[in-house]
Amino acid sequence: MKPESKSLKYHFFRRITSFGLVIFTLLLSSCVTQRNVEYLQDESKIIKEFNEAQIDDYRLKPNDELYIQINSLDDPTANVFSVTGAQPFMNIGTIQPYGASLMSYTVDKEGFLLLPVIGRISVQDKTTVQVSETITKSLTNILSQPMVSVKLVNRYVSGLGEVQRPGHFAYSQDKLSIYDAIGLAGDITDYGNRYEVILTRNENGKNLRIPLNLTLSDVLASNYYYIRPNDIIYVKPLQKKFWGMRQFPYAVLLSTITTAVLLYSVIK
Repeated sequence: MKPESKSLKYHFFRRITSFGLVIFTLLLSSCVTQRNVEYLQDESKIIKEFNEAQIDDYRLKPNDELYIQINSLDDPTANVFSVTGAQPFMNIGTIQPYGASLMSYTVDKEGFLLLPVIGRISVQDKTTVQVSETITKSLTNILSQPMVSVKLVNRYVSGLGEVQRPGHFAYSQDKLSIYDAIGLAGDITDYGNRYEVILTRNENGKNLRIPLNLTLSDVLASNYYYIRPNDIIYVKPLQKKFWGMRQFPYAVLLSTITTAVLLYSVIK
């Protein structure tokens, strides 16, 4: 065999080997490890205690929607306050968001609520409990033993980014943890970055960007463990997703390798 032929084969083999090593490295770097998909990571196996995360009562703002249920011993008179279609002792948690909105009172831009007979009452920066107490006092001379229940209707959370089902979700619980909210979106995908989850929240007229690390157990005691109405949770993608095995062009890779082997055989 001529020296030139041997040299050509040698260089061709080196190129094929180098190409294979590059592909192997890329595939290896794209692998998602177990630690990438774990929550609440902790090396210790003992049970740990965390003080319950603090959450302040929600303060009402303009455009909030309230479901108000008023009952008393004088039922016919109490019906004056019922929104059309509302049923006594209805569980607001079982109503679909759109239906609940139709049966609610809206806080106007000035922070007032307009009710039949009672008139306008200021509710901005008050809790639902305080509003309930205010309405009860206003009805003392109108109804016999009034009972007032006030619920916030517009409880929503948005899940975006690397979650299974991105979207806008309604919930009725007074306390909803960030893990519960992610569960509504079907959990984080394998390529979601649990180390960098962004919580955005409107507070006192300002939009806050809050970075969270969901792999740390300390998040259980964080002030942001419980979400607030209209929060947005954005899950960043891992850098490995660019060379992710799901998106990797296997057909092109196999075709290239097959062509290279064929050319090598022809040259040999």
